[in-house]
Order: sequence, then C-alpha cells, then structure tokens
Amino acid sequence: MSLDEFRSLLDRHARSDWTTAIDGVLISRVDRPDPPAPSMSGTVLAVIAQGAKRLALGERVYEYGAGQYLVASVDLPVTGQFTQAGPEHPALGFGLTLEPSAVAELLLRAGPGDLPRAGGGVPSGIAVSDAPAALLDAVVRMLRLLDEPRDRAVLAPLVKREILWRLITGEQGATVRELGLADSGLSHVSRAVRWIREHYAQAFRVEDVARMSGMSVSAFHRSFQAVTAMSPIQFQKQIRLQEARLLLATHPGDVTGVGRRVGYDNASQFSREYRRQFGAPPSQDAARLRGTTRASAGVLP
Repeated sequence: MSLDEFRSLLDRHARSDWTTAIDGVLISRVDRPDPPAPSMSGTVLAVIAQGAKRLALGERVYEYGAGQYLVASVDLPVTGQFTQAGPEHPALGFGLTLEPSAVAELLLRAGPGDLPRAGGGVPSGIAVSDAPAALLDAVVRMLRLLDEPRDRAVLAPLVKREILWRLITGEQGATVRELGLADSGLSHVSRAVRWIREHYAQAFRVEDVARMSGMSVSAFHRSFQAVTAMSPIQFQKQIRLQEARLLLATHPGDVTGVGRRVGYDNASQFSREYRRQFGAPPSQDAARLRGTTRASAGVLP
C-alpha cells in the first residue's frame, strides 16, 4: 500500500509528548537528526512512515526506515540516532506498546497449525523487518480512529488485536510470541533483566541470577546473550552508565556522588567507563546534558 495516507495521519495527529487518544498508541515526529543517545527500548512495535533511524544494542546495530518495522520484546538498554530527519521531511513513526497478556490471549485462541513452527534457540529481544501490506493496513485503520471518536472505544481494541496477530504470524513472530509464553526462554531472561535493572547498583553473582531465573548457568549465559547481545555484567554496566547520565543532568557538580549511587566504588573506573560509553568524561558531559535527554533515543522513529 502507499505510505502517503500513513504519513498524513501521523503528521496531523502528532503531539509533543507522542501520546494519542488511544491507550498504548504513540506517534513520533522529529524534525532533525540527533546525536547518538542512550535510553531503554520498552516492549514496543515501531513502524516508520518517513525518515530512518539507527539503533545499537550491545554489538548489534539495527537500521530501519520507511515501510519497515522494529519489535522489541524486552526492555533493553539501547543507543538510538536519527539518520534521516529534517524540517521539510520529518521522521514520522507509529508505536504500539506490546503487552504480554494480550499476546498470550491470542496464542491461546490460535488453532492447530495457525502459528508458524518455532525455530530453535531463544530469539533476539529486538528484530527488524519490512512491513507487509496487511500490517500497514491495520496500522492505518488504527490511526483513522483518531478522527472517529464515536467508534474508537469499540474498534480500537479489535484493531490492536489484528496488529498483534499480524506480528505473531509474521516474519518476526518468534520474537513476539516469546513475549506471551510464561515459560519461554525469553520470559526467563526478562525476569533476570528486571532484577538487574531494579538492583543495578549492587554486585551480584551470575549463578544466583541464573538460579532465580529458573535456568542452569550455561543455559542462562546463552539465552541472555541471545536476547540482549550482552553478558549479564555488561548489561548491568550499561544500566549503571545510563542511570549515571540521567543523574548528572540534575546533579552536574556531584560526579563522585553520582558514581557511588550507581554502584561505582572507584571514581577513576567510573570516569573511564563513562568516557568510553559517551565520548567524554562525566565532568565534561554533565555540562551539555541539561535538556538533551529525549525519549526519541529509544525504539520509536
């Protein structure tokens, strides 16, 4: 299908905070390329109508542009950068929050043979594909409901289910289906991810986190790496450094204190790892942080 109506609907309904009148539906409009910036991905579908973006997860780099979609099935630390966006041709994107309960309900309703056969191993937590016509059609019909408040309450949930079904049965269906399976490898890794995010400032033994996640140490290492593109310790470091950068935006004169708050006992190690991650030591980076942290660093275009 043509992307013209898709672009027009996004442009007309875009708000500064990216929200819409439909719960879980987001619209982004960005007028300029941004430097690489860190954020958390969320669990989300993102479809681009115009523009392009580059997203890094560990050593993996994902690029997606007009007519493509990205799914994130785990809330992961990523670094995002717009590569195509300008005042005349802003980046325009549609987002939908992915809820495990909604995915699980559709999986329960699926009949024998309705779902593609699952492949081996745990899929990556982020995946990119070209958007098929059926998915784009459903997304456009969802956006049309923003102009039809009388129909919105009844039809929006139905169209959400259709969009989820298109994802579940599509090219990246394995990534999305894992989100709704209570005992999937992804669910075990997600449990560990949540624990590390909540306790990022404290040291931990990988063996203990693996046991808490219900996996052997070797299986946990393989699955965690497959989903996040990082080891558990590398993941913790990413979370620590992202949290430190957010804290420095409001406490620019307390570099040592910020380092301690996120779990660094050694100030020189904190400065060294921070500089490696963000290109400048914390004392220099703090001066340019105020007002620069943007939600656009995440998955949405």
